Amino acid sequence: MRQAEYHLVRALPLFENVSEKYFDELMGSALMQRFPQGLTLIREGELPDFLHIVVEGSVELFASHDGHETVLDILEPVTTFILAAVIRDEVYLKSARTLTPAQILMIPAPGVRGVFDRDAAFARALVNELALRYRCVVRSLKNEKLRNSKERLANWILQEDAHQGNKRQITLAIDKQTLASRLGMAPENLSRNLAKLSKYGVTKSGTTLIIDDIAALRQFAKPNGLIDQ
Repeated sequence: MRQAEYHLVRALPLFENVSEKYFDELMGSALMQRFPQGLTLIREGELPDFLHIVVEGSVELFASHDGHETVLDILEPVTTFILAAVIRDEVYLKSARTLTPAQILMIPAPGVRGVFDRDAAFARALVNELALRYRCVVRSLKNEKLRNSKERLANWILQEDAHQGNKRQITLAIDKQTLASRLGMAPENLSRNLAKLSKYGVTKSGTTLIIDDIAALRQFAKPNGLIDQ
């Protein structure tokens, strides 16, 4: 790992309070690698060799069964995947692939478990990360169970608008099929739901969504702080 990368990693919340001794131990065998778009990094059913941390780019978590595939989450910097499997040394329940070109930090799983047992600051940071991921799963489950597909899309638009700076113009960085799967609907339903949201001030122009009436969209979506981040 280059010196600049070393300092970048040291500043991450996961490592900022870890003792120098144990941080050096973790980084001694860690790899910082760049991967192209569309590369599968891990596969469900396999045992974890590394703890992966998204430093740049985005990664999608997905699962498949009986010929069907669904997107479970889309991760952006800076976050780990899939920490629970690494800590428990159990098989992955999800697969992961790069959604865009990405820079990934890879720390050997046995080293992570070893330092987890010996460094209290690292253990607290890992527990905090696990708690954060758990809360994200609960929010996602509530979103899926308590809203119909059009409501899920409306709330995603509001969140993405906030993420992109509240400009009322959202650049779609992922393809229609990926977004539809992430929101729990078929691609054709995504198109139909977008058309229905025109009633609430949402229009589409190429790869851009334009919000003409944010108040109407919010009134329809009913964003909820106990569901939406």
